[in-house]
Amino acid sequence: MLDDIRAAAGELPDTRQQGKVAYSLSDCYLSAFALFFLQDPSVLEFQRRFQDQIQRNNLSTVFGVEEIPSDSQLRELLDTHEYAAVTEVFRRWFAKLQRSKKLERYQVLGGYYLLSLDGSEYFTSGHVHCDHCLSRHKSSSHTEYYHQILQPALVAPGRREVIPFAPEFIRAQDGAQKQDCEVNAGMRAVTRLRGDHRQLSAVMVCDALYATERFISHLGAHRFSYLLGVKKQSHKTLFEDIEGLRGGGLLETLETRTKTGHRCVYEWTHDVRLFATKSAPTVNFVEFQMFDRSGKRTRHFSWVTDLPIARHTVEQHVRAARARWKIENENFNTLKNHGYHLEHNFGHGAHHLSEVFFVLNLLGFFMHQIFALVDELYQQARAGFSARREYWNAIRAALRLMLFTSWDHVLTRIHGPPRPAS
Repeated sequence: MLDDIRAAAGELPDTRQQGKVAYSLSDCYLSAFALFFLQDPSVLEFQRRFQDQIQRNNLSTVFGVEEIPSDSQLRELLDTHEYAAVTEVFRRWFAKLQRSKKLERYQVLGGYYLLSLDGSEYFTSGHVHCDHCLSRHKSSSHTEYYHQILQPALVAPGRREVIPFAPEFIRAQDGAQKQDCEVNAGMRAVTRLRGDHRQLSAVMVCDALYATERFISHLGAHRFSYLLGVKKQSHKTLFEDIEGLRGGGLLETLETRTKTGHRCVYEWTHDVRLFATKSAPTVNFVEFQMFDRSGKRTRHFSWVTDLPIARHTVEQHVRAARARWKIENENFNTLKNHGYHLEHNFGHGAHHLSEVFFVLNLLGFFMHQIFALVDELYQQARAGFSARREYWNAIRAALRLMLFTSWDHVLTRIHGPPRPAS
């Protein structure tokens, strides 16, 4: 997997005079990746001390870095070189997962994968900005700069691991309104996903922002099915039609009970217009409500889909649609609040640096997700710690104090430290 990062960095055009090059782009990318993989901003400093004292270091033995760049040189090189080829690593790692057959457990609804799209901000400043920053006017005298991305990810009901794809950056040229920016980025992401994964049978699960004629048409043109949230505020005529069908007893219904006694009500129908126009797509509609023991409604969601719904599949459709929130709970929440420090400014730069650091941070998260799915040694070592934070604290401490020959060597030592001599 590290070879994929090295190879991608080696494909980047290097405009420097080769006779004056002290650090390769591959070393810069691998060093920065190690920072995010270990979630340790001080990793380069500690490994340079290793190198000075014993002429060896863990960045070399574990991550394959030949020469450790200085912090300032690393930031300058990453900022001034176009990084697009590095996003190819996401496709390569996903292909490795597919070949391992481990992704089969993510299939739902008779063989589909669920792809969720969601937008998020990861940087905001009143002063620092770069070529790719968006901007908004907070007052007549104050401009705020920020970065926003549209993140595709593979999700599944009952699975904690979220598999990210390459992010789609929302930049200033994409429009001024958030809705237009995010949907435009979503359409670019759909086009890229189909180009990268031509045979992937997938259902897009997205919020109501994407339940538009334009986006649904784009999904169909790229052979994606969909489960899209809808709301009364944005889909008024659709809900008026549904109320008419409900009043006439024409909605199909199913009621179930949870183990805790909550009542679940499913209602669905086929072939209704998304909007009151001739060009609006015809969709299938499903609504889910949950009531507690006192009869109070505690959950209420509605979706449209192109998939046929039946009494024996409606619960599966709802579980699949509700898995969309995993991109917020297991992806963005983890990246922002559980060690990855997504919103921290590791260095912004004037050109590419902020986006490069985001991509490498996401690749670190992706590699951890892969380990959690397929690496038995990683899983065994992780099981020895009650909290994720303790696990990574132990790994970081070990790498600061000892020299290892490989990543497996690190995990073996963490999993079973040597016993003291008797």
